[in-house]
Amino acid sequence: MFRPQLPEAPHLPTTITTQHQVQAPVPSAGRPLTPYVGAVAAVVVVGIVLTALLAAVAVTAVSVAIAAVVLRSLVTGANRR
Repeated sequence: MFRPQLPEAPHLPTTITTQHQVQAPVPSAGRPLTPYVGAVAAVVVVGIVLTALLAAVAVTAVSVAIAAVVLRSLVTGANRR
C-alpha cells in the first residue's frame, strides 16, 4: 500500500546497422589555458607587491604622525616653561 510503484521503462526499438563510422576526437573549441597561467601568476604577484607597498606606506604614515604628535607636545611643553 505504501510502497512506491515505479513506472515501467518504455522499450525502445533496436535497429541494426551494418556500417560503423568511427569519429576522430574533436579538439576543444576554446583556447588552451597554458598561456593564461603565466598571466594570472603575474597579476597575482603584482597584486601582492602593490599590497605590500600600500601597507608599508600606511605604517610609515602612522609612525610619522605619531612622531609629529610627540614632537609637538614636547615643543609646546618646552615653550610653557
